[in-house]
Amino acid sequence: MNKNSLSNLQQDLEGELRYDDLTKALYATDASVYRKIPIGVAFPKSIADIKSVIRFANEEKIGLIPRTAGTSLAGQCVGDGLVVDVSKHFTKIISLDEVKKQVTVQPGVIRDELNQYLKPHGLFFGPNTSTSNRCMIGGMVGNNSSGTTSIQYGVTRDKVISLKTILADGSEAEFGRISSEEFHQKCAGSKFEASLYKSIYKELIDKEVAEEIISNFPKPEIHRRNTGYAVDELLKSELFGGAKSYFNMAELLCGSEGTLAFTTEITIQLDDLPPAFSAMVVTHYTSLEDCLVDVVPVMEHPLQLCEMMDKVILDCTKNNRAQMANRFFVEGDPEALLMLQLSAHTEVELDTEIASLIKTIKKSGLSYANAILVGDNIAKAIELRKAGLGLLGNIVGDMKAVACIEDTAVALTDLKEFIGEFTQIMKGYDQKAVYYAHAGAGELHLRPILNLKKSSDVSLFRAITTDVAKLTKKYRGSFSGEHGDGIVRAEFIPLMIGEKNYELLRRVKSYFDPQGIFNIGKIVDAYPMDKSFRYEIDREEPDIKTLMDFSDSEGILKAAEKCNGSGDCRKTHHMSGGMCPSYHVTKNEKDTTRGRANALREFLTNPKSASQNAFDSAELKEVFDLCISCKACASECPSNVDISTLKAEFLYQYQEVNGYPLRGKLFAYNTMLNSFGSKVSGLTNAVYDSKLLGRLLKKASGVAKERSLPNVYSFNFDKYLQDFTNQNTASKHKVVLFIDEFTKYLDIEVGKDAIALLVKLGYDVELFYAESGRTFLSKGFLKQAQKLAKKNTKELSRFAALGLPILGLEPSAILSFRDEYLRMTDDKEVSKSIADHSFLIEEFLANEITSGKIEASAFTEETKDIKIHNHCHQKAISNQKVTFDVLNLPINYKVTIIASGCCGMAGSFGYEKEHYETSMKIGALKLFPAVSKTAPTTIIAANGTSCRHQIFDGTKRIAKHPVSILKEALLN
Repeated sequence: MNKNSLSNLQQDLEGELRYDDLTKALYATDASVYRKIPIGVAFPKSIADIKSVIRFANEEKIGLIPRTAGTSLAGQCVGDGLVVDVSKHFTKIISLDEVKKQVTVQPGVIRDELNQYLKPHGLFFGPNTSTSNRCMIGGMVGNNSSGTTSIQYGVTRDKVISLKTILADGSEAEFGRISSEEFHQKCAGSKFEASLYKSIYKELIDKEVAEEIISNFPKPEIHRRNTGYAVDELLKSELFGGAKSYFNMAELLCGSEGTLAFTTEITIQLDDLPPAFSAMVVTHYTSLEDCLVDVVPVMEHPLQLCEMMDKVILDCTKNNRAQMANRFFVEGDPEALLMLQLSAHTEVELDTEIASLIKTIKKSGLSYANAILVGDNIAKAIELRKAGLGLLGNIVGDMKAVACIEDTAVALTDLKEFIGEFTQIMKGYDQKAVYYAHAGAGELHLRPILNLKKSSDVSLFRAITTDVAKLTKKYRGSFSGEHGDGIVRAEFIPLMIGEKNYELLRRVKSYFDPQGIFNIGKIVDAYPMDKSFRYEIDREEPDIKTLMDFSDSEGILKAAEKCNGSGDCRKTHHMSGGMCPSYHVTKNEKDTTRGRANALREFLTNPKSASQNAFDSAELKEVFDLCISCKACASECPSNVDISTLKAEFLYQYQEVNGYPLRGKLFAYNTMLNSFGSKVSGLTNAVYDSKLLGRLLKKASGVAKERSLPNVYSFNFDKYLQDFTNQNTASKHKVVLFIDEFTKYLDIEVGKDAIALLVKLGYDVELFYAESGRTFLSKGFLKQAQKLAKKNTKELSRFAALGLPILGLEPSAILSFRDEYLRMTDDKEVSKSIADHSFLIEEFLANEITSGKIEASAFTEETKDIKIHNHCHQKAISNQKVTFDVLNLPINYKVTIIASGCCGMAGSFGYEKEHYETSMKIGALKLFPAVSKTAPTTIIAANGTSCRHQIFDGTKRIAKHPVSILKEALLN
């Protein structure tokens, strides 16, 4: 593609057009196994922009790939044309008609955010995919998505009332419900739209064509049917002898994967909110066969959902920090579970429904445990189930559970037999597949485990897919139930519906898209399903040397390759969790965990630089620039892609080649500078606080002029401890208090309060002074960080050997013992022992409270309101509840946790002049508003030094460390 042509197109657009190597790499993949480098990515802001892009595609004879969240599993969003991403600007909820219970939205509206908007009106959009917190309505229409609730609320096609579109000739057309008379009026026109109605009528009025469709499409009772174009759905109109009183072309476009028209506006039917009372019965089985047998009888009950998870996925949840807590209901080690949700308008009705369901389950006698969940526990179980697809990325190494046969749907009465034959096919290939299903809808997410880097397994990929396609055809099932045809299944459409029907689909495509510009290679005239993978087949694996130890992922490249594209990192700040703070502000794909992992994989595998160091990449420097190392991805990403650690290694490798910048050195060696400054703290602080000198210092060091500089101090903690010890007698065991670099020079009051609190509570305190290395880690000075890690490990080993708890005040410092130190030290056994004995001080105190060693009687009975903002590293590596529990100890303290995500400071990030604005925007998303609306008497608790600084700069409120709050609450 001529860059001049792209430049000319850019001038025609109100939005943005990007065709740099980084952007193209970011959009070369989705959540499938495929990779195709596009010629560029357009981000249209208006209908006029989309028309310009369509005109350009016709002139240049290129394809357009429509894209929203890019979570498609079959390769729908992958192509070598021009990607058109509407997720950034086409995000408006246009109107709500409460009488008709209909809402009109642009395609970039996120499903769960739409339901947040609808909830006060007593309405919601029913189809509920596992990606619902980031998937967009446009993508759901393109795929005809369904999800867990389809047995009760139907699929997206059932809900689409009308679609506003741009057709292949650039004209606008709205497709909605029309009568037979209106249909014929449409045919009478002379515009391109009229030709579409005439062509469809000519095809479907032919009885032979209709009979061919009825005979060869999936069984009508299979509701999840997305193989090819939904011409069978159009036959249901009275126009063609069906029972529907209307015709709606939008039903054809729904599930067409953007191959027929470009959708700009969607009107969908809503439902009343589900009944207020719900319960979930989770049945446990010792075999998959027993689980499947129970599906038919339990579906006789009015279930909201009926979902199955097998042992492979359940085992993946054991290694994910966020999902471990959601396994609370799992009893023993089941081969499979069924999640059965009931809802009712009253508790009495619900109890009756539960009793009836349990009776059915016990009658079969196949389950060995039947957990009953209510309240928030239902949401936790559903979250576990939703994480399933992403969690499959946790499989270490090149063997992965791949999507190819994961979308089959059969009639419920065929389910057991189908699975039996499927299992025999898998045994024939020596495969143990992953079973993951919307069991109540007959939808099976069956995945073989293959290494698509090997030609032998690529052959299996095709062979297994072919055999399962034939098996699905035998049962007249749907080979694409809800994930679409895309690249992986489009080849098999002729087999599934017959050659005559396939030729009909080709004609339909030609009517709508005569020049072939809309998402080519999907549904008809398909790309080969065993080409264009993410990896070169039978390649020699790149040998990437690193300082940090990535052996737990078999190297840094495979650590990046764990990302399967599920896009959990694309949820916005309106959802729970913190991943990814910079994306929440920019809405740029490059600022997601997925974007960073994909870029790292791409440029380590295909380096552009002639340098022997593959990390020497301007693209990687750009993609990691706004990563604030919050570590939310380490716990929230289902595949456990820890971008913070990958960034530290990248910075080290990049700077080894390109040099370490002065400002980076100033921040990395900040502890040494604070040590010098503390010796003349009065003078140092006077300079920092001076408007003139402080501004000059900030300008010289690249610090934002708006940012306040922290004061430094010098304090004798040993003497302070001795004075307190002389006044108090230790009655409890010994603890080690880690005086880290932040506590020692910046937060001496926190250190003093910790000493006072522990000693007054009766603990024998020993102080351990050390620099954790956090500043070196954050700036990529890994040799220096490693030197400290080895030194500290050697010194800390004596405490661990004695079984003494090592308590830390600053989360980013103490938690490095449990995180990065394990990757930088030689003696893993000693490092693991230290990690096991290292605790946030709140973790230790919470355990002591639980064991009865600390009681509320030691604290005030005053009434106080406290709002907690916890450090990101605590959320990722520890948990927030410990701080909540500790501050709840005084009996009249009313404590709540702010759902705040990241504060945005992130150590040095928020100081840097080019990052200051992003830093403050992150804080302004949740934290600043939450703090600002609290009463002046409310205590703000924050255990991170950066967090407290950011709260002050953003709200002018002084936040306190939880230890200080507890110390002030002590009696005496």
